[in-house]
Amino acid sequence: MTSVERLYALYNTIDEAKDKAGEHEAEFVEILGGVKGGAGERRLTSQFIAHFFSHFPSLQEQALNSLFDLCEDEDVTIRKQAIRDLPSLCKGRTELVPKVADILAQLQQVEDQAELSIVHNSLATLLKTDAKGTLTGLFYQIQHSEDELVRERSIRFVHAKLRSLGAAVFTTQMEALILSEAKKVLQAASSEDEFTLMMSTLRDLKCCQSVKGYQQLVDLVTEQVDLTQALDPADLESVHRLISCTKQALPYFSSQVRSTVYVEYMWKEVVPVVEQIETTLSEGGSQGAQILDLLKIIAELVPNAGNLEDVAAKVLVVFEKLLEVMPLPPEGDAATEALEGGVSLEFSRVECLLFTFHQLAKHQTEFLADDPDRLKDFRIRLQYFARVSQAYQKRLREALANKSGEELKTDENKIKLIALKTTANINVLIKDLFHQPPSYKANIVLSWKPASSGVRAAAHSNGTEKRHPPITFEGPSPAKSMKGERQIYAPPRDKYSQRAGQYCECVAKEPVEEEETSEEEEETSEEEEDPSAAEVVGEEDEGSVTRRVAGRPTEGASGGGGEASAATERHKRLTVDPPV
Repeated sequence: MTSVERLYALYNTIDEAKDKAGEHEAEFVEILGGVKGGAGERRLTSQFIAHFFSHFPSLQEQALNSLFDLCEDEDVTIRKQAIRDLPSLCKGRTELVPKVADILAQLQQVEDQAELSIVHNSLATLLKTDAKGTLTGLFYQIQHSEDELVRERSIRFVHAKLRSLGAAVFTTQMEALILSEAKKVLQAASSEDEFTLMMSTLRDLKCCQSVKGYQQLVDLVTEQVDLTQALDPADLESVHRLISCTKQALPYFSSQVRSTVYVEYMWKEVVPVVEQIETTLSEGGSQGAQILDLLKIIAELVPNAGNLEDVAAKVLVVFEKLLEVMPLPPEGDAATEALEGGVSLEFSRVECLLFTFHQLAKHQTEFLADDPDRLKDFRIRLQYFARVSQAYQKRLREALANKSGEELKTDENKIKLIALKTTANINVLIKDLFHQPPSYKANIVLSWKPASSGVRAAAHSNGTEKRHPPITFEGPSPAKSMKGERQIYAPPRDKYSQRAGQYCECVAKEPVEEEETSEEEEETSEEEEDPSAAEVVGEEDEGSVTRRVAGRPTEGASGGGGEASAATERHKRLTVDPPV
């Protein structure tokens, strides 16, 4: 067995030969035998293999296998040394990069975070040496590894380095390679997490940050969803796939990348069986959270749908679903109780369905305008819902008044902020529908979208500002008061004119009023910025808001070196077949 002293002697022999080092194959073979020695011998062997590797091309395969064996050593310090030494074998020999990257990708199954960090550092070194070869090795494992952890960590590594190394490593050609390989991965994605991770990676590619790139990403999602297949509302996996995949496509839809096929699919396969899907999801333990996700997805798809088939039928279907969650007002004591909070109304669902109806009905204005009975019934429901909503907002404002920025970040207050925005959105849409004839011009930012400064300002309001009168449709609208005439500026006639001083004094005493805005802009602005406040109770998911009862708002390691003896159990045998 080769000793430490013998290894140093062999090292000196080869090193002193300088340009003739390649003539000492026998000595190098003896060094390779050090992998069977003690801990000290194995550590030295790893370093000496890396040092002399380039001098012995005929022994390349044997040397690689010896170093790969050390990467699976029982001693964690030896494994770390061998992993650090692997990238040096590829200097000047880029043809080895795919195989070495493949081995390093497999080594990501380790539990020790320090060891995993060394693996990632070695992979990063390989990326800078030969990005194409490294990506080839990584994607080979992403596509073929049976270890879910290896696949996930490989995708995360590519995503992280895509951001940190940027164009210096990931050139246009490398991005094209990632996109090509990612398409293969997505076609065979075995889990929702893998699909989401890969889509997040593609989102950061420069080649995908254009209209053409967005369309490519949408097409990839469409292939995964397979909109040609009928949806089985009783199949929980199919419903989950539809929700998770469509969420990945939502950010890319616009006036240039249409969501038409998705909207047509939703109205054909999803909207008619919402109740059945809700039953399936409830049995699967989602407790209504995902059915709300589905309604949110539909609401986000509609604005960019373009030209749809049979819009009238789509409007009717969503209108009927909306009536189910917008009841007629109760009578007598029940009406008073409702305004005081003793009623359960699903504000989050109403926001989704009302927004969807509002977006579709703008292309079918006669749906309400040509049916007086339907319009009257609908407005009774809208008026009742608006009154409850305004009372709801009042309590919300009181609960959020004088909260600090840190206090607003708590889960409880985040839910209240979403609720405030939800009810404000509903009131804006309701007010638009109370025009004669109904109008479809109001624009809102859906409550689950990133919060705007307007929401934060509303949260800090003390509730003492001017309130809007209740929304009604019986009798004429109150006439708008006329604003005073604007003071006309009179420029001074000469440098020392006294009139200039008189004008300045006038301005100081009587400030000039702001310009008048259009009636519709005034209404929309007032409704968004000055909703009345009320109470909120959040369901399990943060975006869902349902008001139930009166009263106050409800509150919503790594292993170390000691694990080396278990290495054979933690590691699967590395395969050294070259990536295809």
